[in-house]
Amino acid sequence: MKRLPLPALCALLVLQLCLSSCTDDDLKKAATISDKTVAFNANRTYGAEVIYSDSAKVKAKGFAPILDKVTGKKGVNYQEMPKGVKIDFFDQNLHSSGTITSDYAIMKETEQLTIFRKHVVVVNANLTFNTEELVWNQNKKTFSSPKGIITKPDGTVINAINFKAPEDFSSVDFENAYGETYIKGDLEQ
Repeated sequence: MKRLPLPALCALLVLQLCLSSCTDDDLKKAATISDKTVAFNANRTYGAEVIYSDSAKVKAKGFAPILDKVTGKKGVNYQEMPKGVKIDFFDQNLHSSGTITSDYAIMKETEQLTIFRKHVVVVNANLTFNTEELVWNQNKKTFSSPKGIITKPDGTVINAINFKAPEDFSSVDFENAYGETYIKGDLEQ
C-alpha cells in the first residue's frame, strides 16, 4: 500500500474536519438562506456612451467608464455606474450648456430616477453646484439635493438646504441658505 505524503495527508484531515462539523440543521439553514437570495442578470459595458433625446432633439450625452445593466429577479431594472459619470447638456443649437459629473451614479428605471453620489458637480453659465447627492426625477423633470454649495459667476457662495432646480438649471430654489455675496459699487451712496 502506498503512503500519502504528509502535506496531502494534512489537507485530507482538514477537509474531513470541515465536513464533519456540518450538521443537518446547518444544511437546512443554508438551504433557507439560498432561497432568499435574489437572482439577477448583469451586463457590463466598458467606455459606455449614452445619448438622451426628447422629441427627436439631443438633450444630453453621457459617458461612464463602466456601465452595469442589472435585471433583478422581480423585474427591478437599474443601470449602475460604479466608476462615475460625466453628462454634457446641449441647448437647441447643440452647443454645450452645462455638465454634471459624479464619482458614482445609479439609474432606477422603474422609478424613473437617477441618483448621482460622491463629489457631484453641476456647472453651467449661471452657477456651479457642489454636493454629495443629486437626484434627477425624469417624470417631474427636476433635480433635487438635500444640501450643497452654490457658487455664482460673481463670486457669491451659498450653502443651500433642500436644493431644487428644473432640468436646465435655469432657476434654483432652496431653503435655510447662508453664504457670502459681493455687491458692485459704493454702498455709501
